[in-house]
Amino acid sequence: MKEALKVGVSGVRGVVGESFTPQLAAGFAQAFGSFVGQGPVLVGRDTRPSGFMIENAVVAGLQSVGCKPILAGVVPTPTVLMLTKHLGCRGGIAITASHNPAEWNALKFADRNGLFLDENRAQELFDIYHQQDFPLVAEADIPGVAHQTYPMEPHFKAIMAYVDQGLIRRRRFKVAVDGCNGVGALHSPFLLGTLLGCEVVPVFDTPSGLFERNPEPLPQHLGALSAAVVRQGCDLGFAQDPDGDRLAIVNERGEPIGEDLTLALAVWQVLERHESGPVAINLITSKAVEVVARQRGADVVRTRVGETHVAGAMLNLGAVVGGENNGGVIIPRIHPCRDSFAGMAIVLELMATSGLALSALRAAIPEYVVVRDKLEVRPEQAPGLLRNLRRHYAQHRLNFLDGVFVDMEDAWVHARRSNTEPVIRITAEAASGERARKLAADVRACLTESTSGAR
Repeated sequence: MKEALKVGVSGVRGVVGESFTPQLAAGFAQAFGSFVGQGPVLVGRDTRPSGFMIENAVVAGLQSVGCKPILAGVVPTPTVLMLTKHLGCRGGIAITASHNPAEWNALKFADRNGLFLDENRAQELFDIYHQQDFPLVAEADIPGVAHQTYPMEPHFKAIMAYVDQGLIRRRRFKVAVDGCNGVGALHSPFLLGTLLGCEVVPVFDTPSGLFERNPEPLPQHLGALSAAVVRQGCDLGFAQDPDGDRLAIVNERGEPIGEDLTLALAVWQVLERHESGPVAINLITSKAVEVVARQRGADVVRTRVGETHVAGAMLNLGAVVGGENNGGVIIPRIHPCRDSFAGMAIVLELMATSGLALSALRAAIPEYVVVRDKLEVRPEQAPGLLRNLRRHYAQHRLNFLDGVFVDMEDAWVHARRSNTEPVIRITAEAASGERARKLAADVRACLTESTSGAR
């Protein structure tokens, strides 16, 4: 069955050669150039085999409407965002399908401030694409193409200016890093080894885009990294997704600590060592992050799911750190985007500052259990079912930013309509697995009962 093209606030993505084609990429590049106006547009890509082909299509589309492509080459998505602002470009395009399988690719669009487009601006871009009425320039007005030299330099300089580089270097950490055959395979050894003085044990370090593990850095996919940490006697291991915006960690025993805890460690270090201020996290981020922040005197605000929503809330609030449950650490003073490279540096600084092993740091953070489920529903049913859920939990503190979030102080449960499937996604978290499972089951029962009543 042919995969449908997926279009939304995170860009446009699909399977290369099926729904995602060079013609489509060129058309969206024309639309984006029309949207941002003539001038320089930064373009970066991950290591996927289709990346060079899609890059050429994007270049053609941008040139056709009078935009000058600035090619950064194979760089992390956070680097694309940072460079877009640093170079004063009209906007930026990241060619990456992030944690999707290798046969997928995507275009992600950023504004001149190096921020992904919000829903309203993304919809405006899609409207321009669908109209197919692009302001094409004459041959004599087609701009040339520029290549950005040392594209990682501003990004790594910003990270080094934030953390205590000398403190980390003096600890001489031994670190395994799983780049998932993506941008991390190219750039993480330089950050960790050359800049931060670590002894680096590389895992899946061929930047081929032919992923040797599932590209989503979940605990069940980190066996090779865990084995390398134990075999080589490393202090810890880092795992990235193919475009370098998500970070997972395994401790010195080779045990994955879970992506939520990546953010908890970053929040710990930023608040204790660097800055005081609010923390912003998405609705389905673990309460462990909230506890760590509140223990250090910070207010915590929960936002809709999605990097755009979290980053926007952080800028509005003046938040000093935040992110998402998927290992997406955001430190606005470096750049307001998810950044696994900043995440690695801040975690190493925490270890250097505290003198503690990662397992000891993990033990100091409260443990919670997350349970996930989903219920198939017809699209037209979802709004009514979620309204019934609101009534069912009316005695609790509720948040309706993104579906229904029920805060029970020591636990929470969340239900939201999926953007990609005809389902309602259910997530519950509590201090015990038994309670988390019961909460998720209660929500499922409520929704199922409502579904039966609607038939």
